[in-house]
Amino acid sequence: MLNNSVLAIDIGSSKVVAAIAQKEGEKSRLLGHGICKTQGVKKGAIVNIELASKSIKQAVSDAKRVSGTDINKAVISISGAYTKNIKSTGIVNIPHQEIGIKEINRAMQTALYNANIPDEYEVIHILPYNFKIDDQEFIEDPFGMNAARMEVECNVIIAQKSSLNNLKKAVKSSGIEINKIILSGYASCLSVISDDERELGVAVIDIGASTSEMVIHSGNSIRNLSFLGVGSHHITNDLSIALHTPLSVAEKVKVDYGNLKEVSNDLIEIPTMDDSGEKNEVSLEIVHNVILARIEETFMILSSLIEKSGLKGHIGAGIILTGGLTKLPGLKEAVSPFFDDNAIRIAKPKEIDGMFDELKDPSCSAIIGMLLYQLGSFTEYEIDSNRNLLTNKEELADRNLKNIQRNEEVAKPEENYKIEDEEAKTKSEIADFAKNDTQKSLKKFWQWATKLF
Repeated sequence: MLNNSVLAIDIGSSKVVAAIAQKEGEKSRLLGHGICKTQGVKKGAIVNIELASKSIKQAVSDAKRVSGTDINKAVISISGAYTKNIKSTGIVNIPHQEIGIKEINRAMQTALYNANIPDEYEVIHILPYNFKIDDQEFIEDPFGMNAARMEVECNVIIAQKSSLNNLKKAVKSSGIEINKIILSGYASCLSVISDDERELGVAVIDIGASTSEMVIHSGNSIRNLSFLGVGSHHITNDLSIALHTPLSVAEKVKVDYGNLKEVSNDLIEIPTMDDSGEKNEVSLEIVHNVILARIEETFMILSSLIEKSGLKGHIGAGIILTGGLTKLPGLKEAVSPFFDDNAIRIAKPKEIDGMFDELKDPSCSAIIGMLLYQLGSFTEYEIDSNRNLLTNKEELADRNLKNIQRNEEVAKPEENYKIEDEEAKTKSEIADFAKNDTQKSLKKFWQWATKLF
């Protein structure tokens, strides 16, 4: 196995994708991948651990065979189906007036300690989006700056423990050890957002088979995430009902004739729902209307979620659409009225050397983002699912502080009082010592004077 190779597994509702990549200097290279139809997963949630485990095992086995590696430790994705985000703040004093990795870590750990996390949830990411030093806000990177006080505002992403444990069981049953866990929508962001979009703020909508995940990215980090249990399979279901035809036929009609750019009155023949062998003639105008109705309903909800987030004014770069549904012709034009004057673009994942055409598809944005995450393209100073502080600063690598936060406790308010009490006690002891010492000196002087006279 190559020492610097990484394995990522994206567990979706329609397919499991496993990919192995390797870091080569400043570049990354894809070594192999495997794709398997998902079983045991519905709307992003595990519903059958055994079946899900078999799908994962098959995808990983294919990726290993193609890459020629035997890696068994992976980063896995978690669906937004059982995650949510909360805000938290960490404030620390800077004793030596200079901010280093230790001080940033202390602020991040304080934000974690201050976060109001329900007992039934577990932390997946702690993502900083705003640093303040003294009275100055919106500091992009506080490292190396001089200050007496630093504050960090974070977005804490948490997942339901029960659902997370089911996901972990499915992965471990396939013989894979979990290295890290990453939110699927976060991975998609890493895969499709440009530097300019990151700076201006953008909403990324990844539309999969059974789910739609939306992440609002602003201030160099995730600010809000939303999940909708609707995807391209719902269009297939709608067509199956409207056309009275089997799901497999409805899926083929969607792929072959789905088009939002133009309306056709042409007729097509499709089999009926029963096994009689009879066929019906259906106008493509009906196909168009059924697809458009579902698209409009879905994006009306997504648009309202942006309004509800309160961050509509923070997406200067507009909307990015990715995922399998974006291959539908005319989608961009059909949904633009729901986002006012915001720019809309359809994105494929960033390319990695050696990347197969199969992975250049918009439906693979998450898996490529997961590889990039493992290879160093994360949010600077985030705390990952293992409670490790992630940074690309050379100081961290040189001083081997990769796990600094594991052994460093966040000072609780009562501990601060204890520290102050200890300082007061020490000062009192010094004063008593000085007082006792003075009294002893005077006593010795009086004894000497008495003997003299």
